Amino acid sequence: MADRKFNPTLAENRKARHDYTVLESFECGICLAGTEVKSARRGGVSLAGSYAAVLGGELWLVGADIAAYEFGNRFNQPSKRNRKLLVHAREVRDMKMKTEAKGLTLVPLKMYLKGGRIKIELGVCRGKALHDKRDALKKKAMKRDMERM
Repeated sequence: MADRKFNPTLAENRKARHDYTVLESFECGICLAGTEVKSARRGGVSLAGSYAAVLGGELWLVGADIAAYEFGNRFNQPSKRNRKLLVHAREVRDMKMKTEAKGLTLVPLKMYLKGGRIKIELGVCRGKALHDKRDALKKKAMKRDMERM
């Protein structure tokens, strides 16, 4: 069993690293229903366009799409519902202060398995300007050309 390749990453938000500068990242748990877990393990997750927000003193994942489980009749949840993120109360306070005072955003970067549980990697991010995005693409293209030679 040890030689079997297993990728615990369920979903990745690649566009987030292009649109935002990630200043800090941290791990948190997520509350999911049974059919959502099955769907996530099958790869039915999209983090594009989603974000995390502090609502009512709790941290919530807003806009993430977990597709309905195809074998889960009446127990399926709506695919775009808000989902509670599990973090300590002091971390919620810290994130609320960062997002309100400094104008930063909490963006989900990756959803993965860790010890049989689904975790979310959240990034404290600042939006990139258009010229910064262009510079990053130019550097990436130059690096690729250098590696070819």
